[in-house]
Order: sequence, then structure tokens, then C-alpha cells
Amino acid sequence: MLQAVDLALRGKGRTAPNPCVGAVLTINGQIVARGFHQGSGLPHAEVAAIADARSKHVDTTKCTLWVTLEPCNHEGRTPPCTRAILDAGISQVVVGAADPNPHVLGKGISFLRERGVTVHQGVAETACMDLIADFSTWMLTPRPYVYLKLATTLDGRIATRTGDSRWISGESSRRLVHMLRARVGAVLVGSKTLWADDPRLTCRLDAGAKSEKTQPLAVVAGASLPSVDADLFLLRQRPEQTLFWTTNEAAESPDAHALRKLGCRVWGSGQGRVDLVAAMIRLRGELGVYDVLCEGGGRLAGRLVDAGLVGEWWLFQAPRTLGDEHAVSVLSGVAVERMDQAKQWRFAQIRQVGEDVLLLLRPVDDLSEEPCLPA
Repeated sequence: MLQAVDLALRGKGRTAPNPCVGAVLTINGQIVARGFHQGSGLPHAEVAAIADARSKHVDTTKCTLWVTLEPCNHEGRTPPCTRAILDAGISQVVVGAADPNPHVLGKGISFLRERGVTVHQGVAETACMDLIADFSTWMLTPRPYVYLKLATTLDGRIATRTGDSRWISGESSRRLVHMLRARVGAVLVGSKTLWADDPRLTCRLDAGAKSEKTQPLAVVAGASLPSVDADLFLLRQRPEQTLFWTTNEAAESPDAHALRKLGCRVWGSGQGRVDLVAAMIRLRGELGVYDVLCEGGGRLAGRLVDAGLVGEWWLFQAPRTLGDEHAVSVLSGVAVERMDQAKQWRFAQIRQVGEDVLLLLRPVDDLSEEPCLPA
């Protein structure tokens, strides 16, 4: 099943609003065919694996199908996978996770069992549920899925007391972040990060980089807005691809109107401070953004965590220390008095990236509280 999970990851960032799914066919424990969902409207993983088997002249009636997500049993942009499984004569199916969509939950598995197919459910379930954490968010909420990326020193600082943060993490980590940017529809930062770093918020990969038309939207959250003559990259080079989230009052200010004339979008949400939940819902509903990557700073990250908006936290730890109590903390802005009020996370993956260590964390919830898989 973990081979199917690895296959599914190849489709990350390309399948929305569908989940990424992987499938393998085995005979006597040996993988004989593979498939994964490559994009919305394209063949699902089960169909792709069956097609791979047929192209290799494999007898599918002798195969066991391993698939990370319950096969669909409804007609959409593609035919139901349950019918393809039956047509292929497959009599053994192993499913990693049930479909979180309440309208289809369990129906694919029931359909197959009622027609004599043996279905085993829940194999490598945590890994398979992690794989579709974004899809679960899309199905159960009107929000986009949020990745949080932060790079810290060993003592938990994301910048010096002067705001300098270039560079905490190494080159390998920064390249991985650009790969993450390539899979999202928007990159979010706070207004302090805008001024401190003057970021581009683009995907800059050596090969297969996104074109200007497909770059992620740049989103800046904060109660204050820059003036149009501020010497900022986003205003000089990417105004049409930049969105400011601010308060309702600031959204009606002269600066807001000037930014709109420049080509930027300016959305008001909340009184006194930005209503992040409402802004996220509008981002998906109005602009069709399904995935958001937040790259700080610490106060914005703290608010996202406190609001329960973060689905996946990519925490890069660099082998260096500052030892300065006035340096910028990795998370801030939340008052916590007792340790039992702390936000609980679990390690989904731990691996070395160049000279850094990547901790991939997920919030603890009722669906998955098991220990992490090895990297």
C-alpha cells in the first residue's frame, strides 16, 4: 500500500478538486502494474493501473488491487471505478481509506462486496488519510487546504531581533519550498514579512517552472496597507497577481483605492484585525484557490494555528542558534496559561534535507492520532 501512496503523491497539486490516489496490482505479492490520478477529468488511479496491466498483457483476473482510497461508485467526469474493477475480473481489493465525502462514504466498498468482491479496508490507513487531508478539507468545509512553512533555528527563532532571516535554512530546503509553491494556488504572508523581506512569492524552479500566468497568487494579510509608491517587488512586478487581506475599514481607505487602480485586489474582512476564516472561504469560493501556502511571519502563523486552519506544517530546522530572547519566535500572538491548552501535533514525517531537518507535522484530531511513518 505504501507503494501506492508514493505513486499518489506524483499527482499532488494537480488533481483538485479531486483527491490524489494511487493504485497497484499484484500477483502473488509482486507488483505487476501501477497507476495514479494525474488530474481532474483524467482516469482515476484504479483505471490507470488496470490499463497499465493490459498494456503489459497481465491477466487482471489473477490480480489483487491495492488502492489508497475507496473506489468511486458514481458517474462524474469519468465512469465509476467500481465498474472498471468488475469488468477487469478483479476479485480481491485492498483499500487504504474510506471516502470522506459523506455522500459517497462506503458506497463503493458496499457495491463491490455485494457483487462478490472481497474487500479489505484500513490498510496503512493513517498514511492514506494523510494523503487526502486536503480532499477531506474540501469535502467537509468551504475552505482551501492550508500548508504552513516556517524555517527556524534550533532555539525556535525565524528571524533575528532586526527581522533578518536570510537565510536560516539551506539551499536544499529552499528548493523544496519552491516545489511546494508549485502545487498551491496562493502563497500567503503577513504585512510585516512583506516589509522585512520584500518577497516575490513565486515558484522559481530550474526546470518546469511555472509561467507568469500560472504562478501562485500572492496574498498579504494585515490591518495596514502599503502606499502604491512603496518600493516593493509585488507592487512593481506582480500587482495583478497580488491580493491584500485587510480590515473592512482599511479596505475603504485611499491606499486601498490606489492599490486597486494599480491592479491589486484588496479585500476587507473583519473589524480591527483580519478575519482569516472568512478570507479563506472567499479565496476558494471567488477565486477557486484550493491550496494555500503560508510562509509567515510568526504572528500570522500563530493565528492560523489558533484558528485550526493549518492542515500541514512544514517546519525546517537549521543547525544554528541565536540565543537571543528578542529574536522573532516561530509562533506568537496567542496567550496560553496552561500546558493542557497547548495545540497538539503529531509527526507525520521526519527527514534530513541537505543540512536541515524537515519536520512534517499534522494537527492531532479524531481521524488520525497514530505515530509517524518513517521517512
